[in-house]
Amino acid sequence: MRTVTYGAACSLDGFIAPTDGSMDWLHFSREVQEYMSTYWASIDTMLMGRKTWEVVVGMGGRSGGGGMKGVTTYIFSRTLDRVGHGAHLVSEDAGDFVRQLKEQPGKGICVMGGGELAQSLFAAGVIDEGGLNVHPILLGSGVPFFRDAG
Repeated sequence: MRTVTYGAACSLDGFIAPTDGSMDWLHFSREVQEYMSTYWASIDTMLMGRKTWEVVVGMGGRSGGGGMKGVTTYIFSRTLDRVGHGAHLVSEDAGDFVRQLKEQPGKGICVMGGGELAQSLFAAGVIDEGGLNVHPILLGSGVPFFRDAG
C-alpha cells in the first residue's frame, strides 16, 4: 500500500501560511533543497485543495507535468468545474478517493499544503506521515499546520 504524507513549509510556531497569504517568509537553504529533491523523487502523486492550487497557479507553477515529470496531480474542490494544467479535478469524498488511490500501484502520495484538505484526510484516517519543512521564523498567526481533525 502506498504512503500518504502531508507535507508543508511551516513556521516555528506551526503556521503554513500567514494571514495575508504571503510567501516571503520561506527560507530555502541548500540543505532544504537537497532534502526536497530526494523527497520529490519518492512520489508520483500530489494532492492539493483548491486554495493551494490557486496559489501554485498564481505563482506560475503547473503541477501535473509542468516541471514535475511523472507526477499526477489531483485538485480537490467542491466549487471548481475544471482545473487545467494537466491536473485532475476531484469533487467526490476526499477520504474515499485517497483510500482507493493508496491501493493502486505507485510511489508515495504527497498532500501539499492546504490545511482544510489535510484536516479532512486526517479525519478519514488516510494520512500516514507528516513532513514539516520548518522555517526559522515566527509568524504569530495564520493557517495552522494541524487543524482539528475531530
